[in-house]
Amino acid sequence: MTGNPENGALMEIACDESGSDGENLTGGNTDVFAHASVRLPVETAAEYVQEIRRRIRSPATEYKANHLLRDKHRAVLESFLGPAGPLRDGNAHVHLIEKTFFVVNRAVDLLLGEDGDGDRDRDGEGPEAITLFREGPRTFGERDWRDFLTASNQLLRVRNDAAATVPADVFFRTVDALRDEYSGTTAGVIVERLAAARSRSRAESYRERMRDSPVLFPVLNPLLPAIVSTARYWLAEGRPVRLVHDRQNMLTPERIAWIMEAAPLSDVQLVAARSDARVQLADFLAGIARKLASDELNGRGDPALTALLRPYVGTDSVWGDEGSGLRLGTAEANSAV
Repeated sequence: MTGNPENGALMEIACDESGSDGENLTGGNTDVFAHASVRLPVETAAEYVQEIRRRIRSPATEYKANHLLRDKHRAVLESFLGPAGPLRDGNAHVHLIEKTFFVVNRAVDLLLGEDGDGDRDRDGEGPEAITLFREGPRTFGERDWRDFLTASNQLLRVRNDAAATVPADVFFRTVDALRDEYSGTTAGVIVERLAAARSRSRAESYRERMRDSPVLFPVLNPLLPAIVSTARYWLAEGRPVRLVHDRQNMLTPERIAWIMEAAPLSDVQLVAARSDARVQLADFLAGIARKLASDELNGRGDPALTALLRPYVGTDSVWGDEGSGLRLGTAEANSAV
């Protein structure tokens, strides 16, 4: 940790992520994105990494979260997350993003939001997005809901080999069909608004912008808003913050400059995870959180491990599923919506 613990001293916060599939959020390898951050002195973090290596005894040169997640290392995992572990007492935080809800939230924000730009800096869940996400699968059925998610993902995706207007055409054919089939239902009313001429104009303008100019902030990539949310969590302590982050291709100098202004941060440094023990611990925590959160989302959660993860989970996580959100600690703010 840089500086001393007195008020006003600079805090160094080490970060890493797990579950990145780029802009493919509805058909990728993972259904949860996790961004973890750790506040520990370098020497303390190195001691914990060595302790984990001593207990697991794998010949791997670089340990990852899956080493701790193996059944035979359950005691190491519980110790890592537990009250006597290195991360308790306010030393760690996890920002979770449920990917399909992130897509719905961004699509509703783009087409129905006040600004109509799919705001890259706003992770807050609008009530229409929450309602559509929770009512849509029950109302439309699995196949139609999956078609809606896929069309939404393609509409918002920057990297798309099709002609500029094609994703918008596909999206509106999809919502037109849903509007006609499910008219009068709660989800159908929201889809009717998505199908309106004003929304179509916004979608076409968005696709034209994606075609005609370089995109600095892809609205579907969860990394940038997750970093801003993480930074604001630590800044709430009233001290300046420097983020030490694992190297990512997404983190170009232009994007780092935007993050520093949006948060705002004192500095952002990129390092190789294996060169900084604090980042290694953040890598462990991100991978563990992603796996445990995904298990909860899919009805196979381990109550004991979920309870150990819960103290780290940020309440501003972007999470639409109410049941798993309550168990993870993400859903108190919107469970009554």
